[in-house]
Amino acid sequence: MRSFLEIYDLASATPRVVLATDRHIEAPNWDPSGETLLVNGEGRLFRVPLSDPSLIPVETGVAIKLNNDHGISPDGHQIVISSHHEGQGSQIYLLPAAGGEPVKISPEAPSWWHGWSPDGRTIAYVAARGEKKVIDVYTLPLGGAETRLTMGEGHCDGPDYSADGRHIYYNCDRDGHAQIWTMGANGTNQRKLFADNYVNWFPHPSPDGQHLLYLAYPPGTFGHPANLPVALCLCSPKGENRRRVLEFTGGQGTMNVPNWAPDSSAFAYVRYEL
Repeated sequence: MRSFLEIYDLASATPRVVLATDRHIEAPNWDPSGETLLVNGEGRLFRVPLSDPSLIPVETGVAIKLNNDHGISPDGHQIVISSHHEGQGSQIYLLPAAGGEPVKISPEAPSWWHGWSPDGRTIAYVAARGEKKVIDVYTLPLGGAETRLTMGEGHCDGPDYSADGRHIYYNCDRDGHAQIWTMGANGTNQRKLFADNYVNWFPHPSPDGQHLLYLAYPPGTFGHPANLPVALCLCSPKGENRRRVLEFTGGQGTMNVPNWAPDSSAFAYVRYEL
């Protein structure tokens, strides 16, 4: 399998390849400087400079079993990672943006990071708690206690904050198959944004608040597997004017986490060739 790290430019409506590799890489984030992308692969983290693309390892200390749920703080000073190196399931850690020893911030395992509030004070993530281990959406003020926002009404995943921080977008299969939902940042007014036959995951609002990007799987897909014919879709933050802008082989690893350019002119993703 080959991985293709790509950028789609909205103005020209064209993609370009940043990096092609025989290594399996996933989940690009865009640094607030606009100069680098962050990806994971083989349990580690890599920085990709756009001026001279290559996979430059980021030091993560004892965290050497990363999954694809990672991101950069809005001020660019910290990286959040999800790793299962402690052997208890995925947990969430912070480390300096330059790399270093991780500090655990999730109260329990398993927990998977997905979004950072625009003010940098709160993270949104999914976690399995209690005997049933249902995946639900939680928020955690840094230095505070977690708050559960969904209550086991299905598998809820992929939470990401709106540009103004007032809302959270997520996907949930509470009424059949995964669709895109929205709610207040405190969990109020939960509602489905739209409905179609595709299995829709990982909604990511653009920083300027003008667009919503999400991943569409074929009808009947269960979960968010890899190596399926998928589409990246754009719509308004209200779910209007939905359109499929790219189609390729992908899924798990394509865009699990926030992936917009800081100026909202483009987004990054990974596609795969078998």
